[in-house]
Amino acid sequence: MYTIQYQALEFMNSISPLQIDLFDLGEMALLIPIIGTLLPVFIVLIVFVYESKQKKYKYDALIEISKNVKDPDEIKDLLKSFKKSQKSNKDLRRTGLVTLFTGIGLAAFGEYGLSLDILFGVGLLVMFIGIGQMIAGYVYPNQPDEITDVVESFEKK
Repeated sequence: MYTIQYQALEFMNSISPLQIDLFDLGEMALLIPIIGTLLPVFIVLIVFVYESKQKKYKYDALIEISKNVKDPDEIKDLLKSFKKSQKSNKDLRRTGLVTLFTGIGLAAFGEYGLSLDILFGVGLLVMFIGIGQMIAGYVYPNQPDEITDVVESFEKK
């Protein structure tokens, strides 16, 4: 097996217009899987660092604003505005509809475009995930605290 690979590399060296010795690239070729393995780790690390800085800046700004505001109701409103909102039913239905038609597109491309059963199956999977999201948007009612917040904000006006 080794002699076949050696002969293939010699042949590649003989027809290469750049005359690069492919034997010398063996050590460099080891970097490809290492970089390929570490790249997702670096991407996740960058995302975490960016999010932590954003949170820090947001809360520093909140502290500076709260130092200047005397009314506690305004501070409570500021705190509520910084909370992350959960997806509402409308968001689940919209996301489900987009996911549903993405799955339909994948299934159609797999069936009629490439004639691949695996892509058709992936499209069906994505389509059923979208159907599940749409059903969840209709089945789960609005959270009671969301309704209470909306009513209280309306009463203040």
